[in-house]
Amino acid sequence: MRKFPARFAMRVIAGQAHGRRLKAPRGLTTRPTSARARQSIFSRLQVRIDFSGIGVLDIFAGSGSLSCEAFSRGAAHATLIDSSRTAVGVIADNLKALGVSARARIINADVFRALDGLGAEGARFNLIFIDAPFKNDISGLVLERIAARDLAAPGGWIVVGQSKRAAAPPGAPAGFERVDVAKLGDHRIAFYRRPFVAPCGS
Repeated sequence: MRKFPARFAMRVIAGQAHGRRLKAPRGLTTRPTSARARQSIFSRLQVRIDFSGIGVLDIFAGSGSLSCEAFSRGAAHATLIDSSRTAVGVIADNLKALGVSARARIINADVFRALDGLGAEGARFNLIFIDAPFKNDISGLVLERIAARDLAAPGGWIVVGQSKRAAAPPGAPAGFERVDVAKLGDHRIAFYRRPFVAPCGS
């Protein structure tokens, strides 16, 4: 995994905060989502989602860049989960720079414990990002836990980022459908949707 120096920075691609600089965590444990991957994700989402007023869940948030992109396009609030204290500090800085700290919640915890806690609260989200470490790809397990804890709102979307060398994108949990899979550089990006009416056979 590439090591990013302390001065490494990204920029918001589009929306109200277009061009705003974002920090990335230093070191080997966090892999920021590239501008190219973010562009691919949001170009596919923008024809399917009205970002205005939505709630976002950003799992393995890293720098928080995906949530920042969603905020720039009109998201109302975001919950960001990361187990790294360093990443959480960078996320807080990026949210502050965009002026959205009051509309965000950062959870510094193990992903499954955090998801269980959100489920117990009855939280639901319109857009969920899963960008697990390539070397420890637990995307399928996280996707199943999201479904089990009823965290995706009806009509909501889940975006899963994986290495293109991963065996296969996770199957859709019961009540969900996999809508699209795209390959981009080292990434494979899968899009899932929870229909307002459950698919037949689920």
